[in-house]
Amino acid sequence: MTCVQLPEPDPDQELLLRAVARADLDPHLVAWDDPEVSWEDFDLAIIRSTWNYISQLDDFLTWIDRTSDVVPLWNPPGVIRWNCHKGYLHDATVAGLPAIPSMFPPVGSQESLAAVMDRTGWEDVVLKPAVGAGSFLTDRVRHDDLNRGERLWRHLVDQRETLVQPYLPSVEEHGERSLVWIDGEFTHAVRKEPRLGNAEERTSAALEIATDERQLGDRVLDWVGRDLLYARVDLIRDQFGEPLIAEIEVVEPSLFLLQSPRALLRLVAAIANRT
Repeated sequence: MTCVQLPEPDPDQELLLRAVARADLDPHLVAWDDPEVSWEDFDLAIIRSTWNYISQLDDFLTWIDRTSDVVPLWNPPGVIRWNCHKGYLHDATVAGLPAIPSMFPPVGSQESLAAVMDRTGWEDVVLKPAVGAGSFLTDRVRHDDLNRGERLWRHLVDQRETLVQPYLPSVEEHGERSLVWIDGEFTHAVRKEPRLGNAEERTSAALEIATDERQLGDRVLDWVGRDLLYARVDLIRDQFGEPLIAEIEVVEPSLFLLQSPRALLRLVAAIANRT
């Protein structure tokens, strides 16, 4: 599934459609927000590039409930609902998993960004919507750039739930590590470059990851649950060199299938097993 107006191209889309067709299945690319779609006509519904849901979350969640009543939906509706809001980072911390420190000021908060930075001691922060995809309204603000930062802050908190995190400089040298699981099995990882504002996503070829990265990723999957068609965990190093959870993606993540033929084959097999 995709959406009527795709915000940006999905690099996995055509690769996956062709591979599913080669497996003697009958894939159809349809939009979740197309009212003409008859979901009961399908054997399986797989969420992929439904990236516009961030601007119509209530409609999307209603659609999730309605559609999952008539066709098997992957990933399952419960985990999708939970993962749409980045409050899952707080849940991860409560569960004892190391995640980037995160604050969630309420909509309409009258506290200034300067006050938040002073209170937390964060001299360099990242701001983003708590319900977001890609780099939508994501930006970095340094303490010496507060005039611009306060404008961005006000634009965010006046309209939506917002996430504030410390900027971790390790991302400039090490990047993020995006770890992918297909049908409960780790398949590959890539390096993902920092993405702020309207920057395009830049990723590496598949690469080897450190033992502590794999161990943390497996802990996350054990916590979220491995009975998922797909999952991605993004990690970043803190100032002490320890891996932290940056994102847990089980709704509509890019899976970097071009970098891993094995992941593509495993995904197609998992889809076939669910039809």
